[in-house]
Amino acid sequence: MWSTRKSIVSAVVLIALFFLVRHTTTPGSQPLNVDIPISDQNAPTRPYPPPPAAAAAKNNLPEQQVFYDITSKPLRTKLEYYFPYDIEGKFPGYIWQTWKVGPSSGAFDEHLRPLEASWTEKHPGFVHEVISDLAAEHLIRYLFASVPEVPEAFSAMPVPVLKADFFRYLILLARGGIYSDIDTEALKSAIDWLPQSLDRAEVGLVVGIEADPDRDDWAEWYSRRIQFCQWTIQAKAGHPILRDIVARITEKTLDLKSKGQLRHGRAPTNVSIVEFTGPAVWTDTIFDYFNNHDYFDFDSNLQNITAQDFFNIKEHKKVGDVVVLPITSFSPGVGQMGAGETDDPMAFVRHDFEGSWKPESERMRDT
Repeated sequence: MWSTRKSIVSAVVLIALFFLVRHTTTPGSQPLNVDIPISDQNAPTRPYPPPPAAAAAKNNLPEQQVFYDITSKPLRTKLEYYFPYDIEGKFPGYIWQTWKVGPSSGAFDEHLRPLEASWTEKHPGFVHEVISDLAAEHLIRYLFASVPEVPEAFSAMPVPVLKADFFRYLILLARGGIYSDIDTEALKSAIDWLPQSLDRAEVGLVVGIEADPDRDDWAEWYSRRIQFCQWTIQAKAGHPILRDIVARITEKTLDLKSKGQLRHGRAPTNVSIVEFTGPAVWTDTIFDYFNNHDYFDFDSNLQNITAQDFFNIKEHKKVGDVVVLPITSFSPGVGQMGAGETDDPMAFVRHDFEGSWKPESERMRDT
């Protein structure tokens, strides 16, 4: 075990590293934005992007103004201001994972070493960081210092699993790249996750289907009929879905805190973790985005996007600037819901699904 002094020094060094690389582009990220015209049969089902004036009007901001009092604006507006979204930019060459200690520590679980190494092996040139629990606390305070509500909410979360969920959305909003749980194995490089015919300058978020249970009792097993997984996500920094889910979780957490309903070491009794920070709220946020008039131009004949639009898909499906991958992509080998095996051409990430890989009591320890 590292001493407290060494742990703090390590965290400071890590933060300095992020400051140095915050605006760099790694060689490994360059192929992700190959300029090839779209010839995709799964054409966007939403006109995109929306007129620039729509977003400005939504937040009551002038389209061009150099200075204004951002501190008085709503949380979502502040997140948009400090973490702008550039759809035409490259997917950053970052891979983010979390664990109680880094791989250089002797306390790092030996079972996880080949899984963690697979991400580096499949992504040469990418910046691959395994963020320790202690460093995560410092990193969130640094990245979101200008939006103090966020680190306040992060620190207020009473159980480690909530912080683990929240961290993935926060790091992707601030820096972009790929987040993947430490018990996942990279089967293919992210460069190959999307077809070469798809212009990366029109994609800002890549998600996979976790559950597509075609059975009457699906609600006994899953929170949503179609459920998007959150153990692996690829994004460009500032994506509106990430901004929205960070705002939702922050507002919910601070509301519970103000009511005295957050007790250290105990999950909230009036809301489930799945609904609070997990795949349920993640799925809801994605569907809300698909059907949000602030982001898409709807015509009179355009129907809402629903779970039915993703039943039993076998290839990627693009909705606006979001690509949804089939269940095989991030859940190969599960033996149900139509998922293919790990040698399937659409299999990109294997999830170990070992509930014991990290006890909740050891996740995101409070400092």
